Amino acid sequence: MSGKLYIVPTPVGNLGDMTPRAIEVLKQASLILAEDTRTSAPLLSHFGITTPTVSHHKFNEHATVAPLVNRIKSGENIALISDAGTPGISDPGFLLSRECRRENVEVETLPGATAFVPALVNSGLPCDRFCFEGFLPPKKGRATRLERLAADDRTFILYESPLRLVKTLEQLAEHCGAERPASVSREISKLHNTTVNGTLAYLIEFFKANQPRGEIVIVVAGNQEDAAPKVHVNKYKK
Repeated sequence: MSGKLYIVPTPVGNLGDMTPRAIEVLKQASLILAEDTRTSAPLLSHFGITTPTVSHHKFNEHATVAPLVNRIKSGENIALISDAGTPGISDPGFLLSRECRRENVEVETLPGATAFVPALVNSGLPCDRFCFEGFLPPKKGRATRLERLAADDRTFILYESPLRLVKTLEQLAEHCGAERPASVSREISKLHNTTVNGTLAYLIEFFKANQPRGEIVIVVAGNQEDAAPKVHVNKYKK
């Protein structure tokens, strides 16, 4: 009888965000795949989870996917976690999930923490339609991606490191216009969780004067230039 792959979100900050079901699944699994076992160790210890843990990250996942799928097919239940948040969202997880689907192995993803949803809702920008981009390409394709996002009428969301935040905001202002509304959230659900709202121009000056720290989520309003309905006037020849 085949086992199951459980994809388990873990807190992005506050340990109180860990769900009872996530704890139960991790305790009952045969094996936990962790992005970094050193990072996950304090979390697992805090909740008394003693399940064996091995590393599963972007540098080894191509080599380990097939053996892991075979273990699940042989009857083991394996749980996948990342350093924080939901695996697969700008973290390892997609390759293993895809291979399980291809091999008709059951995959169950638990609901839980992810950084961009609180940042989006907290931004005050429209969230009925949005585009999640994760991390922008560092070099090749970056300008093209920014041009496409600048023209999109949906709110869009980016992840960024504190060291690159100001540079990315400046590039966003160049492509979207300095007066485009935006929001920057850092340290979601942690003690120093903060959100700064304003135009891109304001955010650039703010973070030049206040060096950012921690994990960063940028939320930018969509392009509204073409949002207003156009009035068509019919001209009739006499």
